[in-house]
Amino acid sequence: MQDKVPAGLDRKEADVYRHLDPAQLPRHIAIIMDGNGRWAKRRHMPRVAGHRAGVAAVRSTVETAARIHIPALTLYAFSEENWKKRPKSEVDFLMRLLSRYLKAEVPTLNKNNIRLEYIGRQHELPEDVQERMAWAREATARNTGMVLTLALNYSARSELVDAFRSMVNAASQNGGIEHLRIDEDTVGRHLYTRDLPDPDLVVRTSGEMRLSNFLLWQLAYAEIYVTSTLWPDFRGVHLLEGIAEYQKRERRYGGLNHGDGHSHGDAELAKVHK
Repeated sequence: MQDKVPAGLDRKEADVYRHLDPAQLPRHIAIIMDGNGRWAKRRHMPRVAGHRAGVAAVRSTVETAARIHIPALTLYAFSEENWKKRPKSEVDFLMRLLSRYLKAEVPTLNKNNIRLEYIGRQHELPEDVQERMAWAREATARNTGMVLTLALNYSARSELVDAFRSMVNAASQNGGIEHLRIDEDTVGRHLYTRDLPDPDLVVRTSGEMRLSNFLLWQLAYAEIYVTSTLWPDFRGVHLLEGIAEYQKRERRYGGLNHGDGHSHGDAELAKVHK
């Protein structure tokens, strides 16, 4: 338990935060924002109403993460599959919503010392949207607090394809393909997220149990927290609840629990091979 609560948290957020260990906060949280369509359907509203309502969830979550000094937050805003499989009218609405969000939220991002970045195939987005994205990034570039990354037109498989292409291209310009060396560090340096630590915690809203082609390389050892809360209803307090669950877990990265010994492992192996 702790007494000092960061400024700006509301009462519910403060109550949850008091039970957290500030020395054990995740360095990077990734969120799969899901459930906008279901939120709207339950209210007999069009899907776009769910997307519009989701903006308030983004604002609350981002501000709370910044207030408790999470170094990096990545939001899965718009997948490559969304771009290709959703109706054009919905995609067009999402693009307009993104542009309005960026214009409206830059003052809030600056107030909270948040720097904005993007991952995904940005060059495939409408030109006016790309211009607004570049403007918002530049407007927050001097901030030194949390890095907020929006995954836009993003696909983890496409990211890996782009990373491999980048590695081959770099090798061809530096002595030829025969000098290409591929290891985990090399791959990491060519990912969209090369300037970020891998996420410690991934949050998925709406109760779905899948990663949906999101940061597949980077989430190798992330803790997964799934909540049934639909994204438009998600707020900063829900993020803090996810962090509280994260802090209950022991992260082993493929190793043993502190209480596990070789004898137990050997016994389990013996059972398998009988």
